[in-house]
Amino acid sequence: MALKYTKKVLEYFLHPKNMGEIEGADAEATEGSPACGDMVSVYLKVNPKTHVIEDIKFKSYGCASNIATASIITEMAKGKKLEEAKKIEWNAAADELGGLPSVKMHCSVLAAKTLMAAIRDYEQKHGLAKAGAEGETELTSENVMNELMGVINPDIGINIVRLKMVKNVEVDGKAGAVKVEISLGNTDEMFTENIKEEVEEHVKALKGVKKVEVSVSK
Repeated sequence: MALKYTKKVLEYFLHPKNMGEIEGADAEATEGSPACGDMVSVYLKVNPKTHVIEDIKFKSYGCASNIATASIITEMAKGKKLEEAKKIEWNAAADELGGLPSVKMHCSVLAAKTLMAAIRDYEQKHGLAKAGAEGETELTSENVMNELMGVINPDIGINIVRLKMVKNVEVDGKAGAVKVEISLGNTDEMFTENIKEEVEEHVKALKGVKKVEVSVSK
């Protein structure tokens, strides 16, 4: 099935901006998984006095949407102070492109997540991380739920937490084990396995996770 992309998505795919790598970058981050085929790396050059992102580049390993969203989100962050850039949300990047096919919304989530990870990398390297920031990555049910907000239902392009598809989360911090129960309702069968894999991938990315068990029901 051919996907319908907006003219702006195609423009940023065919003529991406800020693509490449910054030699001696002040911060960098890579998010995604080779298993699902989408990965993004973001590199930052930040003014140490003003904390303005003076230069930003990315490398994309994925589809047209992956390249376009990474490109547009670097454009949105360039020239902004770190605190301003941290407010850029995944749906804002998708909106800036004139929308994405619902099955590709996860690309916008990945681009935004990688930008945030690069900013955190800079803050940690330069002593700007707020007190308790490390605790935010502690393995808790709340942090698992926050991470699952990045899992998009390809059927309609909305995250599974907002859709109330996450029925239960159990965390054993000592064992590093997480159990997630999701109910997909009337979601198209072709997307069921995709959502399950996305859940596993997101949870495994959390600090301290050693085992993930995902159960799916209708």
